Order: sequence, then structure tokens, then C-alpha cells
Amino acid sequence: MNRLIKIPILRSLSSKLASKADYKKAIILLGPRQVGKTTLIKELASNLDRDFLYINGDEPAVQTQLTNVSLAFLNAYLGNAKVIVIDEAQRIQNIGLTLKLIIDNLSGRQLLVTGSSALELASTINEPLTGRKWEYQLYPISWKELCDYETMSKSLLRLQNLMVYGMYPEVLTDPGNEVEIINNLAASYLFKDLLNFQGIRKPALLNKILQALAWQVGAEVNLNEISRTVQADKNTVDHYIDLLEKAFIVYKLPPFNRNLRTEISSSRKVYFYDNGIRNAIIGNYTPLVSRNDTGALWENFLISERMKLLRYNGFYGHTYFWRTTRQQEIDYIEDIDGKLFAYEFKWNPGAKSRFSRIFTENYKPAETKVIHRDNFWEWLQSYPY
Repeated sequence: MNRLIKIPILRSLSSKLASKADYKKAIILLGPRQVGKTTLIKELASNLDRDFLYINGDEPAVQTQLTNVSLAFLNAYLGNAKVIVIDEAQRIQNIGLTLKLIIDNLSGRQLLVTGSSALELASTINEPLTGRKWEYQLYPISWKELCDYETMSKSLLRLQNLMVYGMYPEVLTDPGNEVEIINNLAASYLFKDLLNFQGIRKPALLNKILQALAWQVGAEVNLNEISRTVQADKNTVDHYIDLLEKAFIVYKLPPFNRNLRTEISSSRKVYFYDNGIRNAIIGNYTPLVSRNDTGALWENFLISERMKLLRYNGFYGHTYFWRTTRQQEIDYIEDIDGKLFAYEFKWNPGAKSRFSRIFTENYKPAETKVIHRDNFWEWLQSYPY
């Protein structure tokens, strides 16, 4: 019996995407596989025109048909369709030029395009579509989206599960099968584009780097140390981490550095877009009560969820961590309009935490706050800027 229940979780980007439909510019929706891009973009297309044309870029026949096409072919291929969905567009060679042909010559059509990898798609659409696109990113379900759907009281009851299994839509909607779903995601979907990309020549090395990053969540990443661990050149390791970021698997948090000689400037922290994927990589789905990495999971959960909130709301500032050579540190900083907002993360509400006097006296942050499991909900639901 199929236990999968399709539930209509309203995505934060729904109204924003709809507002950009002007039948002039393409709407580009990026994000990892299986986060709901196709569902969201089809929903938008259906609201615009129930007879929209759907084109699946994963199909080999489509890849052949839409590569290096002429304007006459496109005109006949699209027919009278006014709303056109091109799914997984990065699989189609020179798709940027094809989209440009449509926008510039076949007016009155709304292009809705999805891509699960910024690796190839960005390089093929950015120049041809300059001034011709709106671009957004979709992530696994956010804390706010989940609370809006099922009420916060229910979401709080499953907080510890979310920290272990993550926030992918199917994980949330098929309880009991989380491990199988996440393993399938990690093994099949997330690396499908990445391992096909020409920059990845050693899949085994990629997995070693991923495991090294997974064990260091919340800690500073030392490229020299990782290169020794995986027995690879430092520049190769850095290149692979960059590709992992463009494939929406990990993202980097840089250090905050302004004028103190003791501030570090060259390291970075690396976080996973989803806790479940991180745990799949190390093969550990042990309940939170029996784990020794709760602090790291909590930090990854909070930063990834805060990232979703900020990006969905058009945050234009910068985010950092801060540390000095004397080991004084702050977990997370937001910098916007010249104001700093500094945060420490603690799983236990009663845990003591003091903000560095060096930081507060030199930078005079607009806010300093400890985020713990009794107050995190507000921090992840209200956009403050």
C-alpha cells in the first residue's frame, strides 16, 4: 500500500512568482531535485493558463529536439501555447540561446523554467538572458511553511525528527519511510547532475569530501586538513566544494573581518542545505537523545532555516560567523544597511552564553541574542528587515 500523502503545503515563493508573470521575461526557478520546483511551477502555469505546454528536459528526445534550433522550428514546436514550462532545463544544450529566441521573437509567451543545478544552467542562461529573466531559488520546506500548513504546535512536536531527517517534502509527507527516502535522494537525485558534470572526474573523491564536510558541520573548514584526509590537492578540494555549493548541497559561510588584527580572514564554515542529507552522508539517523552531535545539527538546522527565510524575503545584506585567533567567536552575524545583528546558538535554553566584549565594543551590534529551542520559532518565522 502506498502511504504517500500529497498535501498542499503553500510555498513562500508562490505569490512572488505569480507577481512576476508579465509575458515578457522568463521566470527561472532553481533548486535541488525533489524540493517541489515542478509542482510549484506547474501550479503557477495552471493558474495562468490551464492549457500550458510542459516540456521535460530530462527526456533525451527533448534534449535533441531543443538543441541548436531555428526560429521557424520553435514557432511550430510551441504552437499556440502562451505559457510554456521547461523543466530541468540544464539538461538541454544551449538552452539559454533557445530561451532568448523565444523571448525576442515570439512575443506574448510566458516562459517558466526550472533547473536543479546552477552548474550548467547559470553558465548557459546568464549572458543570453541578461535583462530577460527573473531568477529565484526554491529549497526544502521551510520552518515557516511547515508551521503555516500544520500549525506551530504540531511542528514543535516533531522538531527533533526534523533535525535528524530534514525538511524535504516527501520526508515530511511519508512518515515511517524517512530513511529510505533520504537515502534515495542522496544516492540518486542530488548527485545526478553533479556526477554528470564535466568538472567531476573522481566520484569517490567527491564522496570523501562530502563526508569530511559532514563531520565538520559547525566547525571551521581547513582546506589543508581536508586535502590531507582525502589525499587530494588543496585546489581540487576547493573546486569540488564550490561545485557542491552550485549543486545546492552545501553552502559556505565566510568569516566577518573588518579591522582587528586578531580576526581570522581566510577560513569558512560549510553547512548543508538539509540536515537529512548531512545525516545520510555519514549514515547516522540515531534519535537526537542518543547523539553526540546535537549542537552541530542544531546549528545547521537554524542557519539553513534562517537562510530560507532571508532569501525568500529578498534579504540583500550579508551573513558571517566571527572568530579571533584567541578563540573568541560568535556563531552567526547578519549585516544589513551598516547594522550588525549577532546570534549565538544553544540547544539547551539554560546554557550560559556571553558575547565577546571585543566584538560588542568594537562593532556595537544593533542586537545580540541567544537562539535556543524555546525561542527559535519566532526567529525563523518573522522577517525583521
